Amino acid sequence: MFTGIIEERGVVTAVDHGEDAVRLTVRGPLAVTGAGFGDSIAVSGVCLTVVSYDAEGFTADVMAQTLAMSTLDGIFVGREVNLERAAQVGDRLGGHIVQGHVDGTAVLLSITPGSAWRVLRFALPSDLAPLVVDKGSIAVDGVSLTVSSISDSASTEQWFEVSLIPETLSATTLGALAVGDTVNIETDIVARHVERMLAFQAAGRNAS
Repeated sequence: MFTGIIEERGVVTAVDHGEDAVRLTVRGPLAVTGAGFGDSIAVSGVCLTVVSYDAEGFTADVMAQTLAMSTLDGIFVGREVNLERAAQVGDRLGGHIVQGHVDGTAVLLSITPGSAWRVLRFALPSDLAPLVVDKGSIAVDGVSLTVSSISDSASTEQWFEVSLIPETLSATTLGALAVGDTVNIETDIVARHVERMLAFQAAGRNAS
């Protein structure tokens, strides 16, 4: 489990492609502090398992399903990524409960600058739209954010907006995003459970 509070901006130093997987090496001295074999580290919102590490970084395997669901499919050497170690029992939950199991990706539609903040609007896949609510939580490339605005439910094009403060812009990779860039998104776990329960209830009513 993670909180969506990014600890470090890491850099991809090696990408080894296999037949249906990728072995990724990331430089992140802080992220490997206290790390061990088998530990979890979120890489731009994707929970990965450490298979080797040293004082400067770590290596993790990315399976085919993860590649298909996330931006790691197009990862390259030199790319900056957001890093967060798994939360420890007793830690302050500064963000929200983030699993590191991304639901999919979203494309940045627009950037609206403010005097001390920046509003980012992302396209929202139609299947994920019911899971995103105004003032609710969402993880974008692993960053815990509050949804500041959403499209109308009847709209043919679904979107959501987040407002980023200067600290988020400088401490994470979100400050470097440009229109057209793709990010990983993870919706709120509670919303996903509710959607699943409602689906079963609807199936039961249709069967009776």
